[in-house]
Amino acid sequence: MKTPTRNRDATRLKLINAVGQVLAEKGFTHLGVNAVARQAGVDKVLIYRYFGGMPGLIKAFGQEGDFWPSMEELAGGDIDAYRVLPLEEKLKIMGRNYLEGIRKRPLTQEIMAWEMVERNNLTEELEIIRETRMLRFADLFLQVGGEAVDVMAVVGLMGAGLSYLICRSRRIRWYNGIDLENEEGWKRLENGIDLVVEGVAGLMQARD
Repeated sequence: MKTPTRNRDATRLKLINAVGQVLAEKGFTHLGVNAVARQAGVDKVLIYRYFGGMPGLIKAFGQEGDFWPSMEELAGGDIDAYRVLPLEEKLKIMGRNYLEGIRKRPLTQEIMAWEMVERNNLTEELEIIRETRMLRFADLFLQVGGEAVDVMAVVGLMGAGLSYLICRSRRIRWYNGIDLENEEGWKRLENGIDLVVEGVAGLMQARD
């Protein structure tokens, strides 16, 4: 027999997963208390009981769901090994894993594309979560002290560029002659990450 705590945890998980399912199947305009409760197969009262309402449920979806690449994912799976790498290698690995991580999350792509045209509770909450996670990752692994180059500006430009190209690839095939529907095109972009990082590393060495 399930305990009340286990029942509560199972229902919370159902509701969190239901948010992603509604978004994936019906889009943002259909995301609401009734739709999520119906998808989860539970009474909508439980959304208020467990999360305090839709804003709380959306926050839980961002924090507990597989919305954004984890630190382990960005680091390539081995945090301890990643921690001791040179900054140049850290940036290459993070860039490649970010590209792969967002590409395999179509729902995240949908949210990223949506937040460019409409601000709502979901996009604002997930923006906070994304920014918090990335800044924490940078604080833990990318701060080496005394950098002659603004590393976070470089990371920001790479992340923004990759995010744009991933979202663009959902509707448009080509960008600057790069085929976004072909793995060879994405391989070119991975190599581009390495070139950018190597250029920045060379500049840092020249300024030391």
